This record gives sequence, C-alpha cells and structure tokens, in this order.
Amino acid sequence: MNHNDGPRPGETPRAFAGSHLPGSGEDRFAAGRDLTRWTTPFGRFAARLMHRLSTVLGHHAALVLTLFVGAVLALLLTIASAEIYEAVTEGDGVASLDHPLLDAAISLRSPTLDTLVTAYTNIGGPVGMPILALSVMVFLAVRRSWTPVILMVSAAAGSLLMTIAGKQFIGRSRPPLQDAVPPYEYSASFPSGHSLNAMVIAGIVAYLLLLRQHSRKAGIITILCAAVFAFTMGASRVFLGHHWFTDVLVAWTLGAAWLALVITIHRLYLTARHRRPAETPDVPST
Repeated sequence: MNHNDGPRPGETPRAFAGSHLPGSGEDRFAAGRDLTRWTTPFGRFAARLMHRLSTVLGHHAALVLTLFVGAVLALLLTIASAEIYEAVTEGDGVASLDHPLLDAAISLRSPTLDTLVTAYTNIGGPVGMPILALSVMVFLAVRRSWTPVILMVSAAAGSLLMTIAGKQFIGRSRPPLQDAVPPYEYSASFPSGHSLNAMVIAGIVAYLLLLRQHSRKAGIITILCAAVFAFTMGASRVFLGHHWFTDVLVAWTLGAAWLALVITIHRLYLTARHRRPAETPDVPST
C-alpha cells in the first residue's frame, strides 16, 4: 500500500493525520482529508505544473508567484462581477430586497442595540481586521513556519484590492444618511469591504487552524465560528444602514471565491513539497 493512501494496519487515524512535511511543521491533512490528493484531471495537471515551478523557483517563490497570478484573476473576477451587479441592480433584480431589508433593520433598532452592533462592526474595519490578521501571523511565525504568513498577507492584500476595484468601477451610493446609524461612512457602497474582508480573513484563519486540528468536532466548530463571524459582520452592515444588502451579498460571494482560490493554491504548494509528480494518481485509489 502506498503510504499516502491511508494509515497502515496498526496505525491510529490520529497518528496518520498528524503527518507533517519534512522539516516544515506544515500538516497536509485537514479534517482527515489528504490535501495533496487530486482526483480530477485539472487538479492533477495543476499539481504537476506547481511541481515544475517549485523545481525552478523553489517552493516558497512558486507559492508567492501563484498567489500573485491568483490575485490578478480575483481582480478580473471583481470587475466582471461589478458589470453583472450593475446590470442586475438596473433591472431591479436582487436589488429589490435592498429597501425592504433596510426598512426591517430600521424597525429593529434601539440605542443599546445600535451601540453594540457598531462596536461589533468595528472589528471588521480597517483597524480591527489588521489587528486580528497580525495576531494570527505573529502566532504562526513563532511556530517557525512562514507559509501561513504568506497566505495571510496574500489573502488580505487580494481582499483589499478587490474592495478597491469594486468601489472604483461601480461607485454606488450608500443608503441615505437619515437611514444610517452614525458614525457615517462616505466611500462607495459596493462591495462591502467589511463583509469581504471578514469572509476572507476568518476563512483563512479557520483553514490554518484546521491544518493543526485532528478532531473532527474541533474542525466543525472552527468552520462554524468563521461562518457565523462572516455572516454577522455582513448583517451588521445592513442593520446599521451602511450598506445595501446586495453590496454585502456580492462581497460574500467574491470573498468566498478568493478564499477558495488561496486554499487551492496552498494545496498545490503542499502537493509540490510532499509528492513527486508520479505520486499524483491518475485515478482515485480504491
């Protein structure tokens, strides 16, 4: 049996799931799944391409280059999404929910709740999110692994670029100030930067934690916490009248797409470090 196919007789799943890359301190398993196994032709092709890049440039340089290419693709996705978004809102498609949901939020407000939600939404702002990301990076750097730092910085930078691009291409106005809770914000409304950044940063933190957890229950709790944080951060923007619902909805989808791309690139990096091209199976093992 190939050592990558599963635990040998007598091995416990915990011992096998704790397999690390030699000298890197990086686990290639998440929730019991081997992240270096690819079962689709495109996945196997991408894994071989990443291996060739790593051979020429080195593993970390190949990771950085691939993340840069991914960020360009994410930027193009944002521009395309902006065009689709503009067409949808002009046709009053999903945007038909914007005013009813804002009216519902206004009906729920109270001085105490407004204060609490404002304090919470500040966590996802230009001060709170960098502090969260920096804290995680410092913790992981102390663990002598620079790859998570590269992932965190790249994910955050891509999220910021997508937010800036979306605001520049659409320039949508926020809800009227009389319908918002102070302090007021005056930048363009689309997409919601708080929502996009919360999705990406919480998602990448959850992913990095999953690589260090070997309990399925802990993994489920980690994913749920990240999902709840991203959802409530977006909901807080609508509640406070700082964004329309569609600004938040598109921010969630863009953030999820960028997060998936970053995680896929990291999986390719792990594959290049751990496997030789011949070890990437052409069909799933049975």
